[in-house]
Amino acid sequence: MSWEQVLADAGLNEREVQSVIILSSKPKMKASELATELGTTRLDAYNSLSRLQEIGLVTTTADRPMKFSSPPLNDAIERLIEMRKEQLRRVEEGYESVISGNSWTKESMDDAKKTDNNEPNFAVLKERLHIHKRIEKFAKEAGDRLVLMLGEFGILHLHRGPALAAVNSAAERGIKVQVLAKLHRRTIRFFNDFNEAVEIRHSDEVESQGALLDDQEVLQMLNIESNPVGRGREDAALCVVSKQFAISQANLIDAIWPEAIPFEQAVKRFTEQQIVDPLKIEIGQGSFLEKLRSALGVDLSLPEEDTPFDPDAMMKAGREVNTARKQLSENSLASLTILGFDLEKMMRQVGRRVGEELAFSLRSIEDHIEFLNEMMDLWEAAGLGVLSYELEPNFHVRVGLNDKPDPGNREVLPLWELDDGIIEGALMSRYPEEGAVEIRREEGSGELDDLWHYHLIMKENNA
Repeated sequence: MSWEQVLADAGLNEREVQSVIILSSKPKMKASELATELGTTRLDAYNSLSRLQEIGLVTTTADRPMKFSSPPLNDAIERLIEMRKEQLRRVEEGYESVISGNSWTKESMDDAKKTDNNEPNFAVLKERLHIHKRIEKFAKEAGDRLVLMLGEFGILHLHRGPALAAVNSAAERGIKVQVLAKLHRRTIRFFNDFNEAVEIRHSDEVESQGALLDDQEVLQMLNIESNPVGRGREDAALCVVSKQFAISQANLIDAIWPEAIPFEQAVKRFTEQQIVDPLKIEIGQGSFLEKLRSALGVDLSLPEEDTPFDPDAMMKAGREVNTARKQLSENSLASLTILGFDLEKMMRQVGRRVGEELAFSLRSIEDHIEFLNEMMDLWEAAGLGVLSYELEPNFHVRVGLNDKPDPGNREVLPLWELDDGIIEGALMSRYPEEGAVEIRREEGSGELDDLWHYHLIMKENNA
């Protein structure tokens, strides 16, 4: 039996058979060159190449014009055999599910193997079975690192196929496996299927899906079915084999990773209704060396030239520094200000975090007036003061405190900044900047019950 017959029996038409045979022996051909070899038009050649790319038998280099290659014939046929096995498995499982009356959502998969060359090349994979087969291949071939970007519902797709087992196997053999996802309360339980060695983090900014294999290959989803539990027949992904591109993607992931929230902390948002992410606070600005020098009354700069050793001067300077340090320790709050700690900014940032947690705990309340009423009740119950909302000159929240601010007094903790930060954090969390409501803060009359106003303005009415 000939190669042509085997490829035809595997499901390829005559032009596809000839394309694979030609490209396996003459890699990096332009579509026009292949068309000449086939004795057909360039459009017909492109049509054949498109389907062969989808099933993973052809890869493309990022040249102008593009150049196409195919693996050796034995590798190509092995892939076709594997694809047919997966398709048969899918039919068998579907048949068994129909017979038993259960809904069948198991996804079969296929894969494409990259050509052995150092030039960047890419392939477009279509259908989820082919895409996840490539992820499974990533996991099996990983030598150092494997990263999965799962977006909001990617864990559902991964959970249903054999790629998950391959990912866990990679973690077990010592590969660094990282998962960056946007957690959803309905999908958290599926993350428990990962091996305990897999590092998982959550970020609200992660929308895309893809994978990174060492510094070699990147998979990026181009299209995902809107139905998160669909079969993914319309899914499409771009697979790029390029060391430079892989390194740039790794750098991007490494920039996001430290800011993402560890899985155990993120889960508390959805199971215990708490925000327990680490709070990063700005403590001040400017030269802290200069502030310390000024507070201690000493010159901490290096001399421009050698000076004779003077034990008396050294002892005197030591006594002066000790006295200054003692004074700093006896006046704690004022001393923090002297040393450059911006207590007002720190208290406001803590307040914002409290406000964010407050808004998070009330997120199930859809009606905005009901949300504000609930927030006002909590505010007064905590003994912080009085909140009220008014309609003129536009809708706004009026802030009143139990104690009047005293910003000129460095001896007291600026709790008014904490209180105002709570309101600011709650409103900014409820009405984010990119939403339909703009928030403006303005000073009130200065009276204890009218210190600040937060105006809530509909953007479409704001000229």
